[in-house]
Amino acid sequence: MTELDGKVALVTGGTSGIGLAAATLFAAEGARVFITGRRQAELDAAAEAIGATAIRADIADLNDLDTIAARIADSTGRLDVLFANAGGGDMLAPIAVLPPESFDYIFGINVRGTVFTVQKMLPLMPDGASIVVTGSSSASRGNPGFGTYSASKAAIRQYARVWAAELAPRRIRVNVLVPGPTDTPGLRGIAGDDQTLVAGLVAQMAATTALGRVADPAEIAQAALFLASDRSSFMTGSELFADGGEVQVFPAAVR
Repeated sequence: MTELDGKVALVTGGTSGIGLAAATLFAAEGARVFITGRRQAELDAAAEAIGATAIRADIADLNDLDTIAARIADSTGRLDVLFANAGGGDMLAPIAVLPPESFDYIFGINVRGTVFTVQKMLPLMPDGASIVVTGSSSASRGNPGFGTYSASKAAIRQYARVWAAELAPRRIRVNVLVPGPTDTPGLRGIAGDDQTLVAGLVAQMAATTALGRVADPAEIAQAALFLASDRSSFMTGSELFADGGEVQVFPAAVR
């Protein structure tokens, strides 16, 4: 029997990178998968490749979240796995030059969007369901320029602790998946279109991990599957680091 046989799963931000890899794996493991994204062409292509149901939506828009919930309710009537993965940032900026618009954008999608994704999907979730939230290793580090992004992910980690306590009577588990540097379009996009800069960025990120490389999205998807499945049945309120030793090992190794 497959890990998610007969279950219904939603992956937000499921058109590329970690979200696409997780949605693909969830479907292969027997789940009926819904994915969201903001760009229709990418969304349609991903849905066709996976065999998933596509819902065009921006998680920062509460009306779009209502649309997602209504589509799932009409199609299946329940949601067993929520992988609240959508998020990101528009720029890196130290505090001296941080634009308010960038702060609002990052907190709008990473915090507000994630919080209300969970709230809107919760009525569809039966007792014993699983919520997985994508965090970031940057929330545990003081990297210059990452303050707003890091703080947004730290906020989500704290929300997950509280949700785990609030939902424990219903046996709904809430855990945070913490990827390290992962070879995604989002990571490469930080360096723009210059392939020399892209290669340099990937090498720089790889050097921050104890394993000396960046992750493939499929590796992070395996960790998401573990948290989504019954194999992690005694885990809630936890952080699962899939970061190549970036946070727990590497800083100590170089002292």
